[in-house]
Amino acid sequence: MAAPQVIVPTFDELMWPALKALKAMGGSGSNDELLAKIIEIENVSSDVAAFIHTDDRQTKLGYNLAWAKTYLKRAGAIENSSRGVWSLTDRGEHMTEQDVEAVPSTVRRQDYETRRQGNAHPEDSRPPDAETPTELQSWKDELLASLRQIEPSAFERLAQRLLREAGFVKVEVTGRSGDGGIDGIGVLRVNLLSFQVLFQCKRYLGTVGAPEIRNFRGAMIGRSDKGLVITTGTFTADAKREATRDGAPAIDLIDGDFLCDLLKQLKLGVTTELVERVVVDEEWLAKV
Repeated sequence: MAAPQVIVPTFDELMWPALKALKAMGGSGSNDELLAKIIEIENVSSDVAAFIHTDDRQTKLGYNLAWAKTYLKRAGAIENSSRGVWSLTDRGEHMTEQDVEAVPSTVRRQDYETRRQGNAHPEDSRPPDAETPTELQSWKDELLASLRQIEPSAFERLAQRLLREAGFVKVEVTGRSGDGGIDGIGVLRVNLLSFQVLFQCKRYLGTVGAPEIRNFRGAMIGRSDKGLVITTGTFTADAKREATRDGAPAIDLIDGDFLCDLLKQLKLGVTTELVERVVVDEEWLAKV
């Protein structure tokens, strides 16, 4: 018997819920907060929320929401800060559901005018519901594919190096079997305070669920009040809620997408090249 098909809301179906979620959060929220709020107010099932996009580094729901935010931003309904916080604009505050339904056609009309004038960029014309072709894989896809091919011990050493570069000291990789999934330990100093942090590395192609977070927390009890889980995959909404559950030691989560950003920021296995763009000044040449 075939498994039931998982139907994930498209980007245009997520635009109105995104505005409702921002209003419910007081007008602003981070990417994770916005996604979690949409899952809550729209009663999104765990199967839909955890369904992985074809790039294997994010959920399809999160991917479609990213496009919904892009369209809403271009319509002037929301804006984002350099710290990744999205907020409603005055225009977005007063938009109706009917106004939002008109956003995709308005943006496509803008794209058409831009292309007609010869000023289009490739990312402007890419359809928001298009799958990422293999030949157009992003650097994150390439990086995560490489990370999934290295030995588990090498991934643990990479996590050790990452934590050291991020300011941890006394970082040790334990990786002992029967240790509750704990792969290492480090000390993070913040001003005058020091925190002992246990970490776990999961070289996954898929999602990490709430049971894995609960098991890791169980192994932490009596050893540390801080935990960190690093994966090349992603975390389910239930896993994120479990990680921050009231009354339990908090566990920080680093998914594949965030891991790529950290490696890029710390220049660990990722280099940034500046590409020269030559522009012909036809107006100047016409005056010669």
